[in-house]
Amino acid sequence: MMFSVTVQVTHLPGILDPVGATVERALPALGYTNVSQVHVGKTIRLMIDAENVEAARAQCEEMCQRLLANPVIEAFDISIDDVVPA
Repeated sequence: MMFSVTVQVTHLPGILDPVGATVERALPALGYTNVSQVHVGKTIRLMIDAENVEAARAQCEEMCQRLLANPVIEAFDISIDDVVPA
């Protein structure tokens, strides 16, 4: 079965987010003075061919630990959006 997977990668609490801070400082100059606590992360979308949703999630978690996220400074959230017939 083919699974459509989305991985959201964000900084762990307490880790500096220089991109988010830069965006937050720039927004008031564009007239957006009511915005605060800007955080920038990344989204990774992929398809996994696996026996079941549990196997797809386990493989994706392993990929996140090994490559897609830096577990020292980043957290990740995996969602299996839908199942695509093979």
